Amino acid sequence: MKKLGTLIAAILILCGGLYAYAKHLEKAQGFSGNNTITLYNWGDYIDPSLIKKFEKETNYKISYETFDSNEAMFTKIKQGGTAYDLTIPSEYMIQKMIKEKMLVPLDKSKIKGLNHIDSRFMDLAFDQKNTYSIPYFWGTLGIIYNDKYIKASDMQHWNDLWRPELKNNLMLIDGAREVMGLSLNSLGYSLNSKNQTELAEAAAKLSTLTPNVKAIVADEIKMYMIQEESAVAVTFSGEASEMLDNNEHLHYVIPSEGSNLWFDNFVIPKTAKNKEGAYAFINFMLEPKNAAQNAEYIGYSTPNKDAMKYLPKEIANDKQFYPSDETMSHLEVYQDLGADYLAIYNDLFLEFKMYRK
Repeated sequence: MKKLGTLIAAILILCGGLYAYAKHLEKAQGFSGNNTITLYNWGDYIDPSLIKKFEKETNYKISYETFDSNEAMFTKIKQGGTAYDLTIPSEYMIQKMIKEKMLVPLDKSKIKGLNHIDSRFMDLAFDQKNTYSIPYFWGTLGIIYNDKYIKASDMQHWNDLWRPELKNNLMLIDGAREVMGLSLNSLGYSLNSKNQTELAEAAAKLSTLTPNVKAIVADEIKMYMIQEESAVAVTFSGEASEMLDNNEHLHYVIPSEGSNLWFDNFVIPKTAKNKEGAYAFINFMLEPKNAAQNAEYIGYSTPNKDAMKYLPKEIANDKQFYPSDETMSHLEVYQDLGADYLAIYNDLFLEFKMYRK
């Protein structure tokens, strides 16, 4: 027993020494509780050089972590453990986090640069008066097609996805809201529908799409379309932008009958420990030159109207990614459907995936 006690004591001393060394290393690298900002973001969703620039211009250091879905982000913040100072959820999840009282109301007196944000993207239903969030990026859901296999006139609407010549040549993004939404839009219904008859009709129509579906995937769509392994895909505008950069035969279309208009916004979780640092980073990203640099690097659309003059003209004038007001008027933002209806959407989508012909 005496030897065991000695061994335990030695282990405890070793652990204490390692902990102290880790803290010393963090301090030596400039990381401490007062000057570290813990940012929780989507993967590959910021120009890394901007983080370095921010750290160089300020006394702050960024501790960067990533998530791959709104739901994963929500669960981790809800469970606690890591005190994230800033995160970037999508609009429907912001709505849910507000209901769950997980966010800090923003102190607008500490935010510099809100005047740079296009008024079209402020004061929206999911966060009226932007009480809790500041726009970061926005975009659409649409169709990407290869002109070597599909004529432009044959791929302008959601119903074109059902063309028989697309048999085993269509890729869909792996998302219940997106796939159910495009079917609802193709029938003239809202992609936020809670009408059971409309949902059943949309699911039934999807079942007739299955012969055309080659795969239901996520990020892999980029590689497949660039390498011309499929003629058509449904994807987000930012992903499409990267594909177009790598294959001149690819084109992106927003169906005129309607589609999703999405937003990813900065929010400060209630568990944040460095709110001052969070505000500093928001202000930095609101600067037009920084916003333009970030948009050019990522490929998604910036809500910063004053950043547009710093973007290359071929980007700023591209109607595929900065659509007209008329096109915008037909777009819808995803609403928080609530647990019951979200489960219905997920179940119908799962059934579609499981019983593809």
